[in-house]
Amino acid sequence: MEKQATVYVVDLGKSLGDCHHGRVETDLEYGMRYVWDKITLTMSTDRKTEGIGIVGFRTDETDNELHSGGEEGYANISVLKHLGQFQMQQLEEVKEAVKPSNTDDGDAISAIVVAMEMIKKHTTLKSGKPGKYARKIVLITDGNGFMNGEELDDIAKEINNNDIRLVVIGVDFDDAEYGFKEEDKDLVKSENEKLLRSFTEKCSDGTFGTTAEAIEALATPVVKVTREYNTYTGPLTLGDVKKCPETAISIDVARYFKTKQAKPVSAKSYVDRVTDEPIDVDLADADHLTSVTQARTYKVNDPTAPGGKRDVEKDALERGYDYGSTIVPISQSDESVTKLQTTKDFSIMGFVPNDYERYLNMGESCITIAQKTNEKARMALSSLIRALHELESCAVARIVKKDGSDPLIVLLAPFIEPGLEGLIDVPLPFAEDVRTYRFAPLDKVFNSSGGIMEKHKNLPSNDLKAAMGKFVDSMDLSTAGKDDEGEPAEYMAIEDTYSPVLHRINQAIRRRAVKPDEGIPPPPDVLTKWSHPPTQLVEKSSSQLEKLIEASDVKKVPATAKAKRNREVVKPLSGLDVEALLGREKRQKITVENAIPEFKRALSSTDSTDSVVKVTREMGDTVRTLLKRSTGNSTWDQAGEYLRTMRTELIELIEPNIYNNFIEKFKKQLQNGDFDKSFWFDVVRKNKLGLIHGGEAENTEKTEDEARQFYHLNTGELPNRGKI
Repeated sequence: MEKQATVYVVDLGKSLGDCHHGRVETDLEYGMRYVWDKITLTMSTDRKTEGIGIVGFRTDETDNELHSGGEEGYANISVLKHLGQFQMQQLEEVKEAVKPSNTDDGDAISAIVVAMEMIKKHTTLKSGKPGKYARKIVLITDGNGFMNGEELDDIAKEINNNDIRLVVIGVDFDDAEYGFKEEDKDLVKSENEKLLRSFTEKCSDGTFGTTAEAIEALATPVVKVTREYNTYTGPLTLGDVKKCPETAISIDVARYFKTKQAKPVSAKSYVDRVTDEPIDVDLADADHLTSVTQARTYKVNDPTAPGGKRDVEKDALERGYDYGSTIVPISQSDESVTKLQTTKDFSIMGFVPNDYERYLNMGESCITIAQKTNEKARMALSSLIRALHELESCAVARIVKKDGSDPLIVLLAPFIEPGLEGLIDVPLPFAEDVRTYRFAPLDKVFNSSGGIMEKHKNLPSNDLKAAMGKFVDSMDLSTAGKDDEGEPAEYMAIEDTYSPVLHRINQAIRRRAVKPDEGIPPPPDVLTKWSHPPTQLVEKSSSQLEKLIEASDVKKVPATAKAKRNREVVKPLSGLDVEALLGREKRQKITVENAIPEFKRALSSTDSTDSVVKVTREMGDTVRTLLKRSTGNSTWDQAGEYLRTMRTELIELIEPNIYNNFIEKFKKQLQNGDFDKSFWFDVVRKNKLGLIHGGEAENTEKTEDEARQFYHLNTGELPNRGKI
């Protein structure tokens, strides 16, 4: 990554304290929106090589080396932060210093010279030569006050000689390209705008713009530039190099990530510090916080120990693997028997046509190129790549990144663009990775003899096929967008789509860092525009959608009526007991062996809430019986299925309180040690078989938060995870 040295030159004149054009924030706050966002974006990278400095001009005080050295014309210019890594504590200090002053004295051009000298000093090596840096000066001003236009050519020449990029952002500056023009502009401001525009044009890398455009551009996320990450360096072989060195091919290559999922930053746990004693982890810029240390303890059942359990050391544990209902222990010394013995290798196994399944390209990928200093390898790999390209083929290869790593089978496809040739690889699934599902075909219906029926209610008609085809064509995104010339173009280009989760979190963190007491603004349109189809396309395809609905005869399906509580069993008008007349026995109690159908049958014959409670109590007894009979966890799955059935059926009956009463009593029995507490974690909590809350059923006062808290046991959990 290239080192960076950026100095923000901020106008702090008295005129910046005013509000204009209907804004409720001052001109300084308006302009600093851009500066704060850029600073916090740089801070989030936490790179020591990205230096930031801040210079204020039109300040009440004067603090810069040029003025201290006796140079004239540098009064009312203060260095608020010297070039270097920006820390959170410094951000708070700079925020206090960035306020409108009580003066209009101070020259913007002189402040740029101060910033230039800061960059030269920071980026010059001990040998006196300039280091490899990306140098930039950003000027934020409202264009008021005196500006010295002398020696602009010399200053611009010095900026160019030091390879410094100059960016001038003016509050309410005119910008014809952006489409902004301030009416009734002050004469002094108008002349200063012309001077600054002329100055940036003299710089070889100068940019001039208005604040509104700069702030609008902040909504577009900045994609993080990552460094090259090497996953393999070594030979790519075709054939057996050891046995057949004359016919085998070996090419020295390097493999790097090409596409890899970008993950949002993760939050860490901190607490308010309650003591002044030294702590293990020192948190810079957060004196009132201390990190949370997590500790894990392991316990085993021991009737002779206090509480029936005793602690065991982690070193005393052995790894075990489930084998049916038993556990097969494998000691650490024998752990090697479970791992495949492999050596570092990257070898081509064969070649296939490039008409493979497209979904294989959807995951992460890597690119393999020849080692940069090996001309022979570059020629050999280029020949292989071009041969694959001409034959429209791909290579299948086996790769082991390092000794002992698991082998991967990858598909190598040729990649050719100006200045770069390589092999893009995506992982291929093993047989165990492929999920094969069989579904009834949508375009065929078979009769009882196995023949194919040409007409059926489930087969689409020709009119339906035509209507669906026209609707799909009308929703085509490949031409729904517009290019710079107004011609049809792709609507949703990959380079214009950004991860809403990743960038929303980053924006919220940056906002809270600068303004911790204010709310987070809504996400920008660039993050939400892809959440719905383009409006113009929806309107254009509405007529085709109506035709499709008509052709497919779409009808609204009536909602399924829920069962009512206190259902009455239909009784014959004669009043006779039909069950007795038919000689049928009265309902027997629910048995453990056939509990689910017997429970459902019993519920269907209930005629009151009391009878539902009785049936539920019997079903609960079967669950307890299973747990008492269980050897290890042999009956836990069956008991969990019984609980699931109880919960589902009572939700449909709109009797959630009956289940809630049962599960609360069941939890108390677990807490008292009547059953193994692991059943609660491995079955009840894992499968969400706890309280029924208002979001799942009517006629219950349990909230979703109460249902969530219900899954925690008051006694020690297994394994016990404590926070210190």
